[in-house]
Amino acid sequence: MQPFWSAFEAATGLDATARFYEAFHFDDNERSANALALLVLEGTKRATAGLLWAFEAESKALPAPGQLSVVTDWDGLPLCIIETRLVEVVPYDEVSEAFAWIEGEGDRTLRSWRENHWAYFGRECERLRKALDVRMPVVCEQFEAIYPLAGTSR
Repeated sequence: MQPFWSAFEAATGLDATARFYEAFHFDDNERSANALALLVLEGTKRATAGLLWAFEAESKALPAPGQLSVVTDWDGLPLCIIETRLVEVVPYDEVSEAFAWIEGEGDRTLRSWRENHWAYFGRECERLRKALDVRMPVVCEQFEAIYPLAGTSR
């Protein structure tokens, strides 16, 4: 991970360590994690959503605008760096059609978003021993992939 981060800092001229939030992969399975990472690299996926309850259970601060994260594949290979742009906590049933579109998953409709996330949040709720509910708090994070830039190599 460190060589990737160092290459990012060298390419951008930034000392960005103070802005580092986390290195992570999407989802809870290899196939989906790798597919979602590719959507970020393509520029289709510019948002992600998680349960507030998961952050609370792990005593983890929410991401904040300006923070940087490394998106990896399932095996931990760094693929890109994203910068958080906006974070909102909204009830599941109030996630917007616009957010579903920029999250870039499935056919990008709110209906697809709700179906896919209901299944994922159901697994999360089971793990957290919480009841799946349409009013559960969802952390909606919007981001921009900033490294590598499109058309550059890692």
